[in-house]
Amino acid sequence: GKVRGEITEQSIRLVGRLASPAEFEQIVVKRNSANNQIVRLGQVATISDGFAELSGYSLRSGNPNVSISMTRSRTASTVAVAKKVRELVKEINATLPAGSKLEITRDGGKEAQNSLNNVTDSLMFGALLTIFVVYLFLNSWRSTLITALSLPTSAIAAFIAIWLCGFSLNFMTLLGLSLAIGVLIDDAIVVRENIVRHLAMGKNRKQAAQEGTSEIGLAVAATTFSIISVFIPVAFMPGVSGEWFRPFALTVASSVLVSLIISFTLDPMMSAYWGDPPDYHHQKKTGIGALLDRFNHWFDAQANRYEGVIAWALHHRVWMAIISIATLVLAIAVQAKFGGSSFLPVSDIGLISIDVRTPSSASLEFSKLKVEKAAELARTIPETIATNSVVRAGGGRVYVDIDKSDKRKRSAAEIAVDVRKLMKGLVGAEYVVLDDLNNGASKPVQIQFSGPDARKLNAITDDFMAKLRKVPGAVDVGLSEQEPKDELQIELQRGLANSLGISVTDAAQALRVAFAGVEVGDWVDPTGETRDVSVRLDPQDRVNLENIERLPIAVGGSNQMVPLNQIATISMGKGPAQIQHSDGKRMISVSANAQGRSAGEVTADALAIAKEIQFPPGYGLELGGASRSQKEVFGDMASALVMGIALMYLILVIQFGSFSAPIAVMLSLPLSLIGVVLSLLMTHNT
Repeated sequence: GKVRGEITEQSIRLVGRLASPAEFEQIVVKRNSANNQIVRLGQVATISDGFAELSGYSLRSGNPNVSISMTRSRTASTVAVAKKVRELVKEINATLPAGSKLEITRDGGKEAQNSLNNVTDSLMFGALLTIFVVYLFLNSWRSTLITALSLPTSAIAAFIAIWLCGFSLNFMTLLGLSLAIGVLIDDAIVVRENIVRHLAMGKNRKQAAQEGTSEIGLAVAATTFSIISVFIPVAFMPGVSGEWFRPFALTVASSVLVSLIISFTLDPMMSAYWGDPPDYHHQKKTGIGALLDRFNHWFDAQANRYEGVIAWALHHRVWMAIISIATLVLAIAVQAKFGGSSFLPVSDIGLISIDVRTPSSASLEFSKLKVEKAAELARTIPETIATNSVVRAGGGRVYVDIDKSDKRKRSAAEIAVDVRKLMKGLVGAEYVVLDDLNNGASKPVQIQFSGPDARKLNAITDDFMAKLRKVPGAVDVGLSEQEPKDELQIELQRGLANSLGISVTDAAQALRVAFAGVEVGDWVDPTGETRDVSVRLDPQDRVNLENIERLPIAVGGSNQMVPLNQIATISMGKGPAQIQHSDGKRMISVSANAQGRSAGEVTADALAIAKEIQFPPGYGLELGGASRSQKEVFGDMASALVMGIALMYLILVIQFGSFSAPIAVMLSLPLSLIGVVLSLLMTHNT
C-alpha cells in the first residue's frame, strides 16, 4: 500500500528476500506447540553457496573447459555472425586473468566463407575461360566483347531473381551460376556466329543482325527452354530435397532465361551498330589474329575430316547401334559393380569424432575415464592438433581436430582407419569412429526393426547384427538401444501404506526430494545475480541401499514419520535405458559405418540379409537415417528427371512439328551416361 501525507506519499514494501546464505539457517521449519520449541533449517541442513551437481564434463586436450556453441538465426548470415563472434572473443580475451582464455575450436563462418570463395573462384575462372574460347574461334575482339557482355548482364539479372525468390548468395546459388556460365554465353555465341556468317555473305551490319538472329531464333529458344524444363521440376521437388535444390535450380533457370532475352536484344543491337566491318573476316590478319586464323583453318580441316566419320556411321547404322548399346550396357554394369552410391559425397572438414558408449549403469566418473582414454590415444595420431571431449552419463564424444585437408597428406577417412585400430585395444566401452561429420554425426547405414515385444525384437536384431558384421565394408556395427540399466525397484505395500495415510504420490515425492532434489525458489545475491535454491539429501546419504531404506515418510494427519522399508519392498532389478517407438511400436535401429565401400553398397547388402528374416506377424523393418534420406531424395530426383525429360520432348515436338523427329535427339540422353560413369570412376566419386 501507501502512506499518504499532506504533501508527500510513500510506498510500502516488505523486504522478504534473504541477504546471504547464512540467513537461510534461521528459517523455521518446525514449531512444537507443546513446549513452543522451534527447529531452524540450519539445525537439520547444511546451507552453502555453490554449484549444481555435475551432470557432465567438457575437456580440451585433457584440460577442463566450458564449451559454448552459437547458432545463427534464420535470417542472419553465418559469415557475418561468425565475424562478430571472433571480434567479441578478442575483446573478452583482453580482460581475462592470466591462465584463462577463450579459444575458437570450430568456425563455421570461415568454413562457409572458404566454400563461397572456392565457388566464386571457379565462377570467375569459368567465365574467363569461356571468353577465351569465344575469342579463339571468332578471332575478333569486338565479337568477343559483344558475346561476353551477356555474362555480367545475365548474372546481374540472376541476382535480382535470387533476391525476388528470397534466397541469399550462398553455396547453392553460386553453384547454380557456376554451372550456368557456359550456358549463359551459349545463346549469345550461336546468335553472334550466325550474324558473322551473314556478314561474310556481304550483307551490312543491320541486315546481318536482323536476318542472322531471326534465322536461328526458334532453335536457340528451344535449346534454352529445354534447359529450363529440366531444372524447373527440380526446383519444385517436395521435402528436404526441394529445400536443398530449389535455390540451385531457380538460379540456373532464371539466369538461362535472361541470357536468352539478352541474346535476342543486346547482342543483335550491338552487332548492328558496333560489330565488325563487313570485310573484316576477309582481311589479312597479323600477330595473334594470324595465329588464330591458322588455328581456325586447321580446325575447319578437322571438321571436314569428321564428315567422313559421319558418312561411315550413316552407312553402318547397325554397327553404330550395336556399339552404342554395348557401350551403354557396359557403363551401367561398371557403375553397378564398382561405382556405388551414397546420400552425399564424402567430405573432409578436418574433424573426426569418436562416440563412446559405456554400460548403461556406469557412473559419470567411469564415463569420463573411458572418454579421456580414447582422447589420449587419438592425440597420438601425428595429424591430431587437439581433442575436445564431452562427457555425460552413459558415455560421451571426442572431437579430434586434424586440421584442413590441404595441410596434411592423409585424408580423414585414412586417419579414421588408424583411430579405429587404436580403439580396438580399449575395453569397458563401445567406440564408434566417424570421419564425415559434414554429412551428419551419425552412421550412414541404418535399418530400423519394429515390433510389439522387446525381447523378440532384441533376438531379431542380435541375429541380424551377427550377419551384418560379415558384410564387406561394414564396420562399427551397433544398436541404437543400450543394454538394460540397473535400478532399485520400490514396490509399495499399498494396504499398509493406505492405512497410515501414505499414498504412492507421497512416497514418490519424498524420494524425489531426497535423491533427485527439487528447486524451491530462487535467491538474488548481493551482485544482483539470481540463483536457484534446491533441496536434497547430503551426497554421503545418497550412496547405497540403506539410505533409501531409512528414508522417513510422513504419516498422513500426524507429525509421525515411518522408514520407507517398513511400508515398501526394495529390490535390485533391470530397466530399459531408453525406449524408442516408431508408429506406436517398439523400435530398435541397427547402424554401421562404411569403410572401403560406399554406404549405398553396404546398405543394399544389409537389406538383402534383412529380407531373408522370417518376421512374425506385427514385426517389420524400414530404412533409417541417411539411408532413408537417400532413398527419398533419389526418388524425388528420379521423378523430377522423368518430368524434365517429358517437358523437353514436348518442346522439341513444338520445334520440329513432329512426334517422331525428337526421338533421335532424345536418344543422346541415355548415351550421356557413358561419360557420367567415366567421370565418376576417374574422380573416385559415387
